Amino acid sequence: MATDATLAKAATARHFFRGQAVQLGGAVLLAVVAVALAEPAVNTDAFLGLHESEWLAWSMGLAVVHQVMVWLGFRGQLGWGVFTRVFGKHDLTVWGVMFFPLLLARPLTVLGCGIADAGSLGLPSALAMVLGLGLLGVAGYTFHSVKTHFGMARASGANYFRLDVREQPFVRRGAFRWSDNAMYTFAFLGLWAIALLCRSHVALVAALFQHAFIWLHWVGTEKPDIELMYPQS
Repeated sequence: MATDATLAKAATARHFFRGQAVQLGGAVLLAVVAVALAEPAVNTDAFLGLHESEWLAWSMGLAVVHQVMVWLGFRGQLGWGVFTRVFGKHDLTVWGVMFFPLLLARPLTVLGCGIADAGSLGLPSALAMVLGLGLLGVAGYTFHSVKTHFGMARASGANYFRLDVREQPFVRRGAFRWSDNAMYTFAFLGLWAIALLCRSHVALVAALFQHAFIWLHWVGTEKPDIELMYPQS
């Protein structure tokens, strides 16, 4: 049983793997750069029993797991309706249970880096506070815009599961007035805010990795899918 949201053009191995050399190859390159950038600040400081380097590894590793899961889930659902075949009308609920905990882990692991490595960033406290609160405000406004105008289910990829969601008009309100992809452009600035508020060098590297990597996900996974789902755009 295929869902109304499946696309025949997506049900090929060629499309399933399209763009993944960019995403997965980029993950390796970004990880090497991140480790090199973090190395000068890494020492034996710890939080909840994990050293700075371990928090950084968790932050990068869970981001990779999250995005690989999204690639597999999105492509499997778009081409073959995998979740709907297995879970029926509960498909989107199951997807949310998989998706949102890993999404939440992203800022939490950056915070872990920041607490373990607090104060290592060579930036005046007042300046770090002003910059951090400013970015936190932008990220908070974006989250409000997503929740109010876009919807959390849609943010998790409901257009892969429901044809009626896919047919909804593009959002141009709130933060989406400034960017079609406000979630990746602005919401991820919250990770930078955490690093600045903690004045943490290692957390800043974690934020850099995650923000750069989510754009690789956009290029490698979502953009090719959107070209199929919205050929008129």
